[in-house]
Amino acid sequence: MEIPRDSPIYIAGHRGLVGSAIWRKLQQLGFTHLLGRTRAELNLLNAAAVREFYDREKPVYVFVAAAKVGGILANSQQPAAFLYENLLIQNNLIHGAYEHGVKKLLFLGSSCIYPKLAPQPLKEDYMLSGPLELTNESYAIAKIAGIKLCAALRRQYGCDFISAMPTNMYGANDNYDLQTSHVLPALIRKFHQAKAASAPTVTCWGSGTPLREFLHSDDLAEACFFLMENYSAEQFINVGYGSDISIRNLAALIQKVIGYQGEIIWDHSKPDGTPRKLLDSSRIFELGWRPKIDLEKGIRLAYDDFRDHCG
Repeated sequence: MEIPRDSPIYIAGHRGLVGSAIWRKLQQLGFTHLLGRTRAELNLLNAAAVREFYDREKPVYVFVAAAKVGGILANSQQPAAFLYENLLIQNNLIHGAYEHGVKKLLFLGSSCIYPKLAPQPLKEDYMLSGPLELTNESYAIAKIAGIKLCAALRRQYGCDFISAMPTNMYGANDNYDLQTSHVLPALIRKFHQAKAASAPTVTCWGSGTPLREFLHSDDLAEACFFLMENYSAEQFINVGYGSDISIRNLAALIQKVIGYQGEIIWDHSKPDGTPRKLLDSSRIFELGWRPKIDLEKGIRLAYDDFRDHCG
């Protein structure tokens, strides 16, 4: 299915890490009717406001990249907010799309939907096969509910609503706040500040042994567009890089890119989170999509973005 370039396309969360990448990708491809609203312009927690937006703008395609997000610290401190707000946001967007006859919708989940100790790499059918990682359980439950809502609307009403599960993301427009960000952008800020201050050491959380997979947001944007044109099924689909790295080696790579000369200290009193999270992305690879940006190049791009906006 080729999407006409003049189609009204709503990108919910268009200023965030993933949403802005999708917006840039669609602009590059020549799409001329992109719809985006800031938080001040459209409160996604307000069902009536979302319905009014759908009624007025009549989007034909919708990318749901809006969510309340954060790292281990934020998820641990705000479990009620992460569950309640994400349920409201996605219910309003997904059910509103059904009510207003949206032709196709892509819902973006998260790899935290998988059980903490699930076999690796993570296959799509491992969801709900065991207990979740406690530190982000609320966020995971909300995302699972979004996946199930898309599947239920497809089953009951024939809606062409699909879900994609990206791995850990990074890239332009990331959140670099040390209190609320994910591990890669947090490490970029830590090492940058340590270099600027000529600090002798940088302290990182945990043991450094957990393994994580990282995908640049521009690669995910390409995958999202690819899926919107080429995928239609109730089963959600993983979108990953295809290999992972230990947090210890990630820190060393970021240290190298930034040029910090000091020592890394690991604070073992802080939580590690899930031991390993590597997606089995064989299904999307077999469909013909592959990532293009390797991790070191991606970190260099992310560091350029950090210096442009925060440095």
